[in-house]
Amino acid sequence: MYADWSLLSLVIWTPILGGVLVLFVGDKKPVAARGVALLISILTFLLTLPLYSQFNADTHLMQFVERHSWIPVFNIEYFIGIDGISMPLILLTSFTTVVVVISAWEIIQYRVAQYMAAFLIMEGFMIGTFSSLNAILFYIFFEAMLIPMFLVIGIWGGENRIYATLKFFLYTFIGSVLMLVSLIYMYHKSGSFSILDFHLLPLSLTEQLLIFLAFLVAFAVKVPMWPVHTWLPDAHVEAPTGGSVILAAIMLKMGGYGFIRFSLPITPDASAELDWLIITMSLTAVVYIGFVALVQRDMKKLIAYSSIAHMGFVTLGFFIVFRIVAGDGGSQGSVLALEGGMVQMVSHGFISGAMFLCVGVLYDRMHSRQIADYGGVVNTMPVFAAFMVFFAMANAGLPGTSGFVGEFMVILASFKVSFWIAFLAATTLILGAAYTLWMIKRVIFGEVANDEVKQLTDINKREFSFLAILAVAVLVLGLWPDPLVKVMHSTIENLLNHITISKL
Repeated sequence: MYADWSLLSLVIWTPILGGVLVLFVGDKKPVAARGVALLISILTFLLTLPLYSQFNADTHLMQFVERHSWIPVFNIEYFIGIDGISMPLILLTSFTTVVVVISAWEIIQYRVAQYMAAFLIMEGFMIGTFSSLNAILFYIFFEAMLIPMFLVIGIWGGENRIYATLKFFLYTFIGSVLMLVSLIYMYHKSGSFSILDFHLLPLSLTEQLLIFLAFLVAFAVKVPMWPVHTWLPDAHVEAPTGGSVILAAIMLKMGGYGFIRFSLPITPDASAELDWLIITMSLTAVVYIGFVALVQRDMKKLIAYSSIAHMGFVTLGFFIVFRIVAGDGGSQGSVLALEGGMVQMVSHGFISGAMFLCVGVLYDRMHSRQIADYGGVVNTMPVFAAFMVFFAMANAGLPGTSGFVGEFMVILASFKVSFWIAFLAATTLILGAAYTLWMIKRVIFGEVANDEVKQLTDINKREFSFLAILAVAVLVLGLWPDPLVKVMHSTIENLLNHITISKL
């Protein structure tokens, strides 16, 4: 389904060119740089809305497709389009960028234009990643978004930012090199770099296993899955608040998106053969990392480990489908698992972003992320305390919030395979409540702990605005997930039909 006009290109390149414009405005005009960045981010978000309003949810075909020859000698094309899997993630990206720009409005005083430009350019690269239907174009966007995040952590990060930045870059880049080798191999097999052609490529089981393992390294680091997760807490702790929000809300989703766009449809037989490995890694993330979060003293580290545990539900939902089909659990259970993983990705984007913003609000006032330095915040910041408690409850999976929906769908699907898998997955409802509410008890409630807490002032209108926006998003998705599920249903069903038919 080809686009009548280049809406998707507009969505990709508007923030990139807008970021360049902000750089031209310069750091000497911080007010103008902030204003231009906010206008560009809002404009990009408005441009993404027709992707939803004009989206045909009754078909699995790619929509808003644009296809132009780019490097003919290698059959590399500028080939973009979206379906029910990529479109919600694009909206999440544009929405989150607006929130990040607002959140940094008063806080960032050093190299303001460069900071804002980095996030706008990163937004364009991330949307390009979700939109790419040519493997080389995907790889370029996939790697390019590391550059602005590298700069954000390296320039505006904490004391150990250099160590965290290098660790973040090396982990993600090394995994991506193996993915590139696999993409080039499939090009030589098919004569095309089209991802859709890769989906139809007949591969032997050995070929699939090798390609699957290469993809696993690349995407597992991005999620990140246990045991390649150690870069994430360091990156979060050292990153500025906006960097943590984008990292948790969007960049982690690149790994989940890679699994569902590449691993499952291109290597379905290998995915079925090695589903036990992914299920084991996912459950380890849910249970073991949940216990690790319990002992954290730094709020950012606790939320970072929480993200790893919650993203375990995404990979569990994606790979448990083979067990459901093999156990004659029916297509309904398989669709429930895949859709649950997708809902969890979007929900986690809202909740994790909100939690990091809450920590940022406190850090801006006291310049400490240590839980022990707080106590009794509700007495001096009651409005803020209400928001943070709400987001904490959503992070713990409270029914009625978005944090409950995706996890509940995956747990229900898991029951069709094994009671014990479902039981281990469901422990997140206990562990999530334990580490999140334990943090809230020590930070928010009780008597005022010290003079610094006593002197805290409640959130201003700017802070209220971005926390309220996220609170509404968490509540709406929790109470009414149908608009999200509906747009992805046809795409998920088509993917399920594809991966359950062996190519061998």
